[in-house]
Amino acid sequence: MNADLIIAGAGPAGLFSAVQAAENNENKKIIILEKNSSAGKKLLISGSGQCNLTHAGDISQFFDHYGENYNFLMGPLYTFDNHQLMKFFKDRGIKFRKARGGKIFPESNKASDILNVLLKEAKARGIKIIYNTPVENVKYKTGRFKIKTADKIYKSKYFLLAAGGKSFPRTGSTGDGFQIASSLGHNIIEPQPALAPVIIKNYQFKMLSGISLKNKEVSLWRKENLIKSWSGDLLLTHQGLSGPGIINYSRYMQKGDIIKVMLLNYSKEELENNLLKKIEREGKLNLLNLLIKFPIAQRLIEKILEIAEIDGSQNAAHLTRQERKEIIEIFSNLEFKIKSLANFNQSMVTKGGIDLSEINPQNMESRIISNFFAAGEVLDIDGDTGGYNLQAAFSTAFLAGSELKERL
Repeated sequence: MNADLIIAGAGPAGLFSAVQAAENNENKKIIILEKNSSAGKKLLISGSGQCNLTHAGDISQFFDHYGENYNFLMGPLYTFDNHQLMKFFKDRGIKFRKARGGKIFPESNKASDILNVLLKEAKARGIKIIYNTPVENVKYKTGRFKIKTADKIYKSKYFLLAAGGKSFPRTGSTGDGFQIASSLGHNIIEPQPALAPVIIKNYQFKMLSGISLKNKEVSLWRKENLIKSWSGDLLLTHQGLSGPGIINYSRYMQKGDIIKVMLLNYSKEELENNLLKKIEREGKLNLLNLLIKFPIAQRLIEKILEIAEIDGSQNAAHLTRQERKEIIEIFSNLEFKIKSLANFNQSMVTKGGIDLSEINPQNMESRIISNFFAAGEVLDIDGDTGGYNLQAAFSTAFLAGSELKERL
């Protein structure tokens, strides 16, 4: 079957690029091949089904939220920013709300509303979506792409890859796009879980699962060298650590790294002085009752004392110098050794993908094969939580679709 444009993947990047390409091209044949029985499966679970579409911040502030590859996104994000993305959906009846931290959600809290707009636009522009049709391989010869599926071969001058990454494979994101891009000569940066909780070696806080640590100073160490430090909210889980202060920085973490958490916003010297003053004033209290005056969950303090083998029922005044030093050390640097990152079933996005040096950031076209485009998570882009990944998907799709609109 011949077409003017074939797109692999009916997620947000595939659908939006198709909608852009089809504008004023009603007579052109645009086909999306989708492996699932319906479109946008991953979009429907984004933001716990509420769809955190983008972020309310100024677009210039977005670049701090994409790790080391933020430079590539300068063209896409400035060309099609968060306000333009919201306007596209507002013009089609979607109202938005701003949540804590600047996250933008549809007012209805339904990801399906966002997907339905994309599907309606695709239908109105004559775009054909063929479901239950995974792409098996793609070949390029004499200026044409030959796209093979289980029962058909599609031929097209233009091909756009928007097959997603490897996270949440139950939604169809199983890395197919990486194999296709590789077969066309592209280098693939090794895909790894990103926006992932971490599993901790010899974890001793399983029974404290659910305790949150708000706005803590965190540092990442590798072979006694500081890799990165930041502040954020953490969550103790039954296997390790999660929360924005972990998952947003998981792209930098490796097996064997040490995470250190400051439980209190004091230097060691300040903490020691504070503790000594408390003991001087209230030394008759037992140690646990004295320590819970610090803003740390009681169950966590109890566990720390248990691990340190310090008797919390003793009078605080009886605390030895060595015990005091140990408490100060743990409160200042609670250490966790990374056993592994959670797998792709638990990671929100994929780190790695098509090498960005091989893609033109002005139009998302391959620098290796003419008329081959890529958009969305199949690229080596991963953003923080907060709407940054969907914004990147829509912005790269807009550039690809706009370029194709001119060429069709």
